[in-house]
Amino acid sequence: MTTEEKIKKSETRIFKAVFPNTTNHYDTLFGGTAMQLMDETAFITATRFSRQQMVTVSSDKIDFKKPIPAGTIVELYGYVTHVGNTSLKVRVDIFVEEMYTNFREKAVSGEFTFVAINEDKKPIKIE
Repeated sequence: MTTEEKIKKSETRIFKAVFPNTTNHYDTLFGGTAMQLMDETAFITATRFSRQQMVTVSSDKIDFKKPIPAGTIVELYGYVTHVGNTSLKVRVDIFVEEMYTNFREKAVSGEFTFVAINEDKKPIKIE
C-alpha cells in the first residue's frame, strides 16, 4: 500500500455530544477537554496509519477559533499530514454542529507529532 493510500485509510472521524459536565462557567467546552479529545483522535489516526506503538511527543499550535456550546455535536477529524523516519504529524480539526439545524463550522484545529517506539520505548522506523 502506498503512503497516500495509508493516509486516506487512516483518516479518523469521532463524534461526541457536548454535555454540561464537559463545559465551563460560560457553558462552552473546556479547552483542556477539547485538547484531550484531539490527542486521542490523533493517537488513533497515527496508530491506524502505522499499526505500531505510537506516543505523542508534541502538540503544535492549537487554534480555538469558535466556542463550542453545550448541547451541540462535535466531529473530530484526524488525518496524517507528514510522515518522517520515526515520526509523523496528525492534524485534528473539530467541527461543531447544532443539533437541530444544519449549521456547522470549524471551531478548533491543531497538529500533533507522534513517534513510533519499540518495547524498550526507543524510537523506531515507521514501516
